[in-house]
Amino acid sequence: MTPMLENRLFDEIVIGDRAELTRALDLDDIRAFASVTGDLNPAHLDTDYAAASPMHGVIAHGQWAVALISAVLGTRLPGPGTLFVRQHFDFLAPARPGDTLTAQVTVTAREARHKHLTLACACRNQRGEALLRGEVEVSAPRLKLRMQAPDLPQVMVQAHIGYGRLLSAAKRHPPLRVAVVHPCSGEALDGAIEAWHEGLIEPLLVGPMARIRALAEAAHADISALQIIDTPHSHASASLAVAQVRAGHAAALMKGSLHTDELLHAVLDKDLGLRSERRLSHAFVLDVPGHPRPLLLSDAAINIYPTLADKRDIAQNAIDLARRIGIESPRVALLSAVETVNPAITSTMDAAALCKMAERGQITGGVLDGPLAFDNAISMDAARIKGIVSPVAGQADILIVPDMESGNMLYKQLTFMADADAAGVVLGARVPIMLTSRADGVRNRLASAALAVLLGNTAHPPPQAPAAPD
Repeated sequence: MTPMLENRLFDEIVIGDRAELTRALDLDDIRAFASVTGDLNPAHLDTDYAAASPMHGVIAHGQWAVALISAVLGTRLPGPGTLFVRQHFDFLAPARPGDTLTAQVTVTAREARHKHLTLACACRNQRGEALLRGEVEVSAPRLKLRMQAPDLPQVMVQAHIGYGRLLSAAKRHPPLRVAVVHPCSGEALDGAIEAWHEGLIEPLLVGPMARIRALAEAAHADISALQIIDTPHSHASASLAVAQVRAGHAAALMKGSLHTDELLHAVLDKDLGLRSERRLSHAFVLDVPGHPRPLLLSDAAINIYPTLADKRDIAQNAIDLARRIGIESPRVALLSAVETVNPAITSTMDAAALCKMAERGQITGGVLDGPLAFDNAISMDAARIKGIVSPVAGQADILIVPDMESGNMLYKQLTFMADADAAGVVLGARVPIMLTSRADGVRNRLASAALAVLLGNTAHPPPQAPAAPD
């Protein structure tokens, strides 16, 4: 039932009148408050940062308690029509997720000429500890009002949670020596510098020295501590960056402002590249708000129409990545339009063959099932309605798409319509390769670097000192 709101006019209020409101506080409340106000202080949102802070954990914004005081004044005493005149508060202790807060106001003075009221305010937690004390002066309502409270839209907090754990895991490793290939745009150079400042990578900048230094100067970025290997153009940048990896002077590559095809051409060179026994594939690690775990998607960027053999490597590459980011036995959904094998739909036949290959040990480290449609791969309800009994259905960690077109469309739907973050890395080469985009935000760039750190520090020994080209 919708509650009723009723105010009290100045003449109906006497000194000593009191009202209060009690409200439970959880992490979603804190995130919603941050979203509405724009106060993104990590003390309120980042569990790892907050744990190392003097507060030893996440705390609510100080203004949360003030907002509860305002709610008491605006809905109970004096009620609707109340206007703030002045306020003063002392903040005594923080509120934390799990607390139950009680905000209380008490009338201490009346001023008849302007119909102003002074009220003492306090906010306490469930243990009776005072979090806030203060005083407000308000203008009492001028018109009597009794009405139903308006219906409000339901607020659903869809927080990005996956990358915090990913970054924390990466920071437990030493910085990875990364050859940054042709960082000749502001976005490309910024991405490398951001990851450097976060302690994730040690950049080796490979590109035209004058252009790189000019970009840094324009951005007021000090890169004097970084080595730059001077090159005349992007083709040379790609070749020299790959050469630095082959010589052991870098343990990963980061794409700058050159075409992906140009970088991969150098990587795939039969004699001077970084080929391994695996086919190259790309994987996105998606942080989808509202989804309880990271979601890996492959391949949406490199393999256009992969063969069955290609899909075997795509699946194995994705499994290896999932295990490196802490998913011990990843569940792999082999996607198609349907969940039954149909000889007219090649992707269902491939899915069935891949499952048999996993049974025979040709794909290891994960649990595969397919064909599965997208809905019953990620939704337990969808799988239950369709009667699918599977260790993967409804709880997939990895989505293997039939081709690049479907993968790219799915990736863009999740990022543009579901507000997913997408960190990407190229797998199957001798070192991880970060394909950052101009459209990537800071969080995505750092997460891509974190993926490379987790892969690179495991697969490769510490790099040697960088060498300048002959």
